[in-house]
Amino acid sequence: MAPRSFWKGYLKLSLVTCPVAMTPATSDSEKVRFHTLNAKTGNRVVSQYVDAVSAKPVDKDDEVKGYQRGEDDYVMLEDDEIDAVALESTRTIDIESFVSRDSIEWIWYDTPHYLAPNDPVGEEAFAVIREAMATTGTVGISRLVMYRRERAVMLEPRGKGIVLWTLRYGDEVRDEADYFAGIGSGKSDAKLMTMVTKLIDARTTAWDPKMVDDPVQDKLLDIIAAKKKGKRIAKPKQSAEEPASNVINIMDALRKSIGAETGKTRSR
Repeated sequence: MAPRSFWKGYLKLSLVTCPVAMTPATSDSEKVRFHTLNAKTGNRVVSQYVDAVSAKPVDKDDEVKGYQRGEDDYVMLEDDEIDAVALESTRTIDIESFVSRDSIEWIWYDTPHYLAPNDPVGEEAFAVIREAMATTGTVGISRLVMYRRERAVMLEPRGKGIVLWTLRYGDEVRDEADYFAGIGSGKSDAKLMTMVTKLIDARTTAWDPKMVDDPVQDKLLDIIAAKKKGKRIAKPKQSAEEPASNVINIMDALRKSIGAETGKTRSR
C-alpha cells in the first residue's frame, strides 16, 4: 500500500492548472531508532532550551530567532516578520522556467518526492506537462515552501509521474576548484590505464538495489533480538591492522589485482 501524501496543492504552467499530491520518494521509517536513557534509572532523557546566562528553562512562547551581529549582540526576528518574505502561496507549484535536464549536476539534488495527479479531471493536464518535458529533454524549475523553508525545486518526468527534487541552496554547494586545484593535470600512463580498465571490466555488473543494503541495520536487529531473549552479547574484537597507506609500485599492484580478479572469474 502506497504511503499517504503529505502535501496537496496545484501544479501550474501559465494558465494550465491541475491538482496534485506529493509523497516523499524515500523513507527511513524502517531504520532502528534509539532513545537516550539515563543509565542509572532507565528513564528517558528529555531536552529543553535553557537561558545561556540564567540557566533557567525558556518557555516555548518566549523563543525567538536571532541573527548575531556581534559578541552577545543579536537582531531578534518574530515569526511573522520571517513569514512576510516567503512565497504568497504555499500550495501552488508554479513552473517559472525550463532548463535542459543535463544542465543540472547531481550535486545540486537534495531530496526526491513523487508528484502525481490528485484528481482524474486534472490527469490530462498533468500528463501533457510531463510528456512535453520528456520529449524536449527539459525539467521544470519552481519554488515551494517545504519543511518550513522556501526551496527551489526541480520537476523531472519519470514514468507515469513526476519526481520533484528539492535543490540545494546556492551557498550550500562549495566550489570544486577550491579542492581540486592542487591536483596535477598530467595524463595517466597508457599501460596503467589499460590495466585499470581491465579491473573495471572485471568488476562491471548490472545495478542492483541490494548493493545499497545496510548490513549494520541487520546486525543491530540481531543484537536487539538477542537481548530481548536475555542473551549476553560478546563485544567484537578490534582489528589492530592498518591498511597500506600508499602503493610503492603501482604496476606490480595492478598485475596482482588483475591476477586476483582473473582467479575469481575462473572459480565462478
